[in-house]
Amino acid sequence: MRQETPLIAVLLMMLASVCQRAYGEGYEFDLTTAASFFADYCIDCHAGEDAASGLDLEELDVATALGDASLDALSADLETWEKVVKRLRARQMPPVEAERPAEAAYVATLNQLEGALDNLAERRPQPARTLAIRRLTRTEYRNAVRDLLAVEVDVERLLPADQESHGFDNVTVGDLSPTLLNRYITAAQQISRTAIGARDRGIGGVNFRLRPDQTQQEHVQGLPLGTRGGGLFRHHFARAGVYEFQIRLTRDRDENIEGLHGTHEIDLLVDRELIKRFEVVAPQYKKGYDRDDTMIDANLIARTHVSAGQHAIGATFPLKASSLSEIKRQPFDASFNRHRHPRRAPAIFELSVTGPFGSSETDRPDAESVSSVHETKTTPSSKSPFNDIPDDTADREHAFSSARDILQPLMRRAYRRPVTSEDLSTPLKFFEREWQRYGFEAGVESAIAAVLVNPNFLLRIEAEPANAQSGKPYRVSEFELASRLSFFLWSSLPDDELLDLAAADRLHNREELRRQVLRMLADERAGAMATNFADQWLYLRNLESFSPDLRLFPDFDDNLRQAFRRETQLLFDCVLREDRSVLDLLSADFSFLNGRLATHYGIDGVVGSRFRRVDLDEASRRGGLLRQGSVLAVSSYATRTSPTIRGNWVLENLMGTPAPPPPPNVPALQEKSTITALSIRERLAEHRADPACAACHDLMDPIGFALENYDAVGRWREFDGEEKIDASGTLPDGTDIAGVGDLEDALLARPELFVGTLAEKLLTYALGRGVAPSDGAAIRKIVRQAAEADDRFSALVLGVVESVPFQMRVVE
Repeated sequence: MRQETPLIAVLLMMLASVCQRAYGEGYEFDLTTAASFFADYCIDCHAGEDAASGLDLEELDVATALGDASLDALSADLETWEKVVKRLRARQMPPVEAERPAEAAYVATLNQLEGALDNLAERRPQPARTLAIRRLTRTEYRNAVRDLLAVEVDVERLLPADQESHGFDNVTVGDLSPTLLNRYITAAQQISRTAIGARDRGIGGVNFRLRPDQTQQEHVQGLPLGTRGGGLFRHHFARAGVYEFQIRLTRDRDENIEGLHGTHEIDLLVDRELIKRFEVVAPQYKKGYDRDDTMIDANLIARTHVSAGQHAIGATFPLKASSLSEIKRQPFDASFNRHRHPRRAPAIFELSVTGPFGSSETDRPDAESVSSVHETKTTPSSKSPFNDIPDDTADREHAFSSARDILQPLMRRAYRRPVTSEDLSTPLKFFEREWQRYGFEAGVESAIAAVLVNPNFLLRIEAEPANAQSGKPYRVSEFELASRLSFFLWSSLPDDELLDLAAADRLHNREELRRQVLRMLADERAGAMATNFADQWLYLRNLESFSPDLRLFPDFDDNLRQAFRRETQLLFDCVLREDRSVLDLLSADFSFLNGRLATHYGIDGVVGSRFRRVDLDEASRRGGLLRQGSVLAVSSYATRTSPTIRGNWVLENLMGTPAPPPPPNVPALQEKSTITALSIRERLAEHRADPACAACHDLMDPIGFALENYDAVGRWREFDGEEKIDASGTLPDGTDIAGVGDLEDALLARPELFVGTLAEKLLTYALGRGVAPSDGAAIRKIVRQAAEADDRFSALVLGVVESVPFQMRVVE
């Protein structure tokens, strides 16, 4: 045993102090055991110039007594101590192959270290600094416009994607480049025009295109039963009028319509009401057959009168029975191109909407060319103040009074704070200029565009109070807290109730704050937690770029890709809506399936496009996150599984201890060849023989092996080619596992790891910054409080909202 260092002496005293507080003054702490822990298991590797991972514990400047001096020392080395705690909590140190301490020694040491660090955080709260100015992400912008103006925005077309950092796209949003600002200006003009629906603004158009690898043989959810294929698209019609709809069919590279055999019908629908039924006939079934089908879909055009607001447009095929010969020729569920997946019937390629060509009864073409859609429809926009506007004969005073009545409440929500006369002055200048030229609607349209490009809307600004002291923490304002809450839980603006409470200086009240959190979680806008937070936390967005080799996985198509994503979103949403334990994300014995996904999983009794909750037995091998196709696919390559990627996915997203980034110039894993037909386990073993690779792969690979029974598209398998799958592995704490069930059991046996990781992810997402060492105490507090509430989802969210990092900032 090494001689005790000052570090060991301090740790021993601190351990004794904590145990005495926990068990009473009469408790006698075993100093010999604690000394052995650090001397025998830490210092030998983490000392001197060659300290492992560059962590030299002998160099830590820690005082020798428990008092203010020791707080200074702990604070100075906070990052190092938090790293030590995290590795010990996950039992990653000492390494599995080294001599390891007893579990009781781990517990005692962790209790002491965490107790000291938590005491430091309580006595000296020091929240890490968040950016004072951050722009809205693309998702937040879309949701804000939706809640502000009742307009759905195609943000993918209007704005560039946000870059991710620390796993989320709301972290690197501290800049607003001139190029991006120009995109915001263009977006604001289009959105304000759509929201107002002013007349005499010309004819516009939009195209809705389906993915080329989408199979269109089955019913599409949202379209009438008895149909197959096509698509359902939501579109906001800025104003009532006659619109033209044109359907184009999918063609191959030779410009022939795919799957066109015989006669087929196509239905055009608006809000599920049939507008027109078209008929398309293969050229060989026509008189004078000349093999030319270039004009077959040129006449799939219809016009109809549509009321202003949000409408659902559908284009689909009435269902026809498939012939046996076609089914035999194409045994796969995937059917989307002429090569490996020939279409058995025609498919929709694109639906175009153009108009309006007129807005009054006299503007309508005759009944021969135009179908009728009901004239009145309740939509979000029909409840907006834009419907109660004066005509253009109103005098200046009346016009400006009406404009203020429209703008003031709108700007209050947009700017997330009270609106001053100075705030109103700029939009009113834009209003006046356009009002004088073109009338009231044009004036309001211009004023709203000015609001949408105002920094108070585009940017989330957290100003430092005048009396703030450098380096000292302070509580964020009521309105800033309202914004933090709404963008965390809704990815959108605070509503009037939050703003009213902030104005009354009541939002910081603990009971009121808890009531608001529960109210917001029950709101439908909390669905953003599944579609925005969970999508990023679990890498579900990566599914869009996941394209497996179709020679190896011929049954994969976009239908399956989207089903993967929806299954995981619905499981997360279920945990949120039912306020279940977050551990159900790992242990669920149910899932959400439609017919396509159930067939892929080999589960009987589920048919149709609708997702529904399905109770599962162990034989299904499905349930929690680790058994879902989404997770298994995004952690695979196009041609094979990757135990390394899967293992690191578990370490990163479920255990919170990702492997360090690979060193430069690491050789790639040798793929299987006909000469050396080694299994993936054997090839990775050769890879780990390189010392530069072993440190990371020894952590990742043994975890990933436990998931090897699932192939790259999430199907269960017993063999990889002719070789039987070996799903045995080892966790960083030395626990042997053999398959996904053992891996789940091991994670559930130490729930604080998963709950703590989820708390870290929630805090990162809520604050728009990476977790800092000073956040460690807050995360541990969140985990403890959640455990007392059976780890319910609401308990974690409440813990985040009540934490020091969420409610406080520090002056730079």
